[in-house]
Amino acid sequence: MATESVAVVVVTYNRADLLERMLAGLTALETRPDAIYVVDNASTDHTSDVLDQATNFGLVSMRMPENLGGAGGFHAGMKAAYDAGFDRIWLMDDDVVPAPDCLTVLLGYDEACLLAARENLAGRLVEKSAVRFDLRNPLAVRPKTASVDSTYATRASMPPLVEIENIAFEGFLVRREVIAAIGLPDESFFIFYDDADFAIRARKAGFRIWAVRDAVLVRQLEFDQQHALDSWKGYYMYRNLFAVHFRYGENPLVRAKPYLIAAGVTLLSPLRGGRSEARNVLKAIRDARGMRATPSREPVQPT
Repeated sequence: MATESVAVVVVTYNRADLLERMLAGLTALETRPDAIYVVDNASTDHTSDVLDQATNFGLVSMRMPENLGGAGGFHAGMKAAYDAGFDRIWLMDDDVVPAPDCLTVLLGYDEACLLAARENLAGRLVEKSAVRFDLRNPLAVRPKTASVDSTYATRASMPPLVEIENIAFEGFLVRREVIAAIGLPDESFFIFYDDADFAIRARKAGFRIWAVRDAVLVRQLEFDQQHALDSWKGYYMYRNLFAVHFRYGENPLVRAKPYLIAAGVTLLSPLRGGRSEARNVLKAIRDARGMRATPSREPVQPT
């Protein structure tokens, strides 16, 4: 394991100051990665200046011609790192900072899929990855029925490794054998659930996924996406959640659940998200039907 090469893939869009802080965190790692691929999703702020001034060893800047979303960015960055032959690829968003020993701790485990456990700026465990992602029970409104931080009150109460069923592309370290087996992240998701989709495919291929207690990743922003269901983000949240149910629901009732959710949201829209959320969910259910099939896996180079 000590000889394995590691490439970091960071996706960023118009958050130059966060990116600068994140790159400083990578520079401070006691175990340095071999390369850092920064996928810039056509930012219009001073991201290019941050990248031009960055002193990180092995930094490769990938400027996208348009905003491909997180899913498209991770697809492009992972493909570049995989094609370059790296043994492990460490996925990062621009709003997290690893503890100095984070990569050292992760590389101490001989596992194909590992996740650094996130905490907030106050040091509170905020790892939202699912301990249970239920696509069997049609009565589970949300498939994530238990997360790391809902199961363990503190980081200290976690065992060293916690098996999880979905991931965030924040601190996820994956071996190239996984990519060879299941392919790249599905760029059609744009944002949200591309990481859950990747995790489901990995588990179906026989890989186990572990959250690592002592690998610390500090999230710079609070989680607030649940308040955006009437915005453009809400459309992607609903569409991609429905697509996951259509693709991986383990029985007909679960695969039919998106229709019930869409009907319920529409009926309740006068009391919560209004017409905007109703429009989002109706468009989402229509478009998710076109995402039922998992895209054909791209050819990858032999490992």
